Amino acid sequence: MALLTFCPVLPPNSISYSSVLNRTTPIVLRTRPKVVAASTSSEDSHKSTKLVTFLGKGGSGKTTSAVFAAQHFAMAGLSTCLVIHTQDPTAEFLLNCKIGTSPMLCNDNLSALRFETTKMLLGRLEQVKQADARLNMTQGVLEGIFGEELGVLPGMDPIFSALALERLVGFFGNVSQRNHNKDKFDIIVYDGMSSEEMLRMISAAGKARLYLKYLRNIAEKTDLGRLAGPSLLRLVDEAMSISSSKAPFHGKMSAEIWDTVENMLEKGSSGFTEPQKFGCFLVLDPDNPASINSALRYWGCTIQAGAQISGAFAIASPNLDTESEEELKKIFSPLPFAFIPHISLGSPPLDWVAITRNTVGGNAQNILSAPASGSSSLMSSVTFDAARKLVTLFMPGFDKSEIKLYQYRGGSELLVEAGDQRRVIHLPSKIQGKVGGAKFIDRSLVITMR
Repeated sequence: MALLTFCPVLPPNSISYSSVLNRTTPIVLRTRPKVVAASTSSEDSHKSTKLVTFLGKGGSGKTTSAVFAAQHFAMAGLSTCLVIHTQDPTAEFLLNCKIGTSPMLCNDNLSALRFETTKMLLGRLEQVKQADARLNMTQGVLEGIFGEELGVLPGMDPIFSALALERLVGFFGNVSQRNHNKDKFDIIVYDGMSSEEMLRMISAAGKARLYLKYLRNIAEKTDLGRLAGPSLLRLVDEAMSISSSKAPFHGKMSAEIWDTVENMLEKGSSGFTEPQKFGCFLVLDPDNPASINSALRYWGCTIQAGAQISGAFAIASPNLDTESEEELKKIFSPLPFAFIPHISLGSPPLDWVAITRNTVGGNAQNILSAPASGSSSLMSSVTFDAARKLVTLFMPGFDKSEIKLYQYRGGSELLVEAGDQRRVIHLPSKIQGKVGGAKFIDRSLVITMR
């Protein structure tokens, strides 16, 4: 194993934010929003549900952006559900709708749902009890556990929210599971507890595959593992209904069980890389340089987690003029960039028809409605130059001192550590070898192999 740590040579983003903040003329966007019509073809029944979420510093407008996006999709004729996982009542105020733990219809095509971990814990425990009653694994011991006595421990919130989102979205390719819900939504807009939680969720399936590999070794090479592993997997599958059919592990050999779980995790991981299934947007306050820096960092962290950012939004401010807008676009290039109308928290109800028709939000709606094919114009996070033996990693929001490179298993791959995330870059055969050097150019780390 080799560890390579680089000291900074060039600043990653040598753009002054002071000129962005010191403006006084309000900005006016004149582009009218494009209305997206819902498809009526027979293929709709097979169309996957898309998950849309937002990342940014607290107070930058993530909840406002989530509600704006949900209203946009609903008015475009798409069956939409806004999912929140906080006790913050802001979304209820913006929607003028009480949000409960089951989907509540707020207006045409728009429902809202609040995740509460205490409720989700009770539901999962009841499923495990029912599965145990069928499989008789604990001889009734689980019946003595009363879920109402159990509290939520640190780390439980993102786990249960990920499981609940899977039931709504179906990243594991489980169409029949998603149809267990009363409603089949076209769009799920998720406003989670924090941006960090969402980043962990994005990377969870991919990271779990490595843990699964080591657990499989233990299960297949120890007596305890060979005895307990298959039974535990059957219990989990029976309780959580992860797979696409009834008791899919029944009668399978241990190796087939592990292969099935590996395939499900692979599907879950790939779902976050497909624009037609997942859209992730940055949100920032253009008057706050800390918010701008945070958005840049979350951009890089999202790439590290294994996904791509689809665009960046700023809440409209009277302190910005056209020149300021262009500077912000330059900072976040090549991402599509637009403003979302500033929404005054006055007396409800808000007129969302007027808000969505506001010319300020026209470009934002165009970005939200952009076809999945439009994402191909975004910069690739990894590029290879076999002739020059170069690997270029696009890493916005970081400088060289924050990036570490490791090499295991010879020179066939690079392990990149940055932003409290690790990702493995598999090298083409013509580039494989040891790292000879690296330099930071225009938000990209250019690595020379030898």
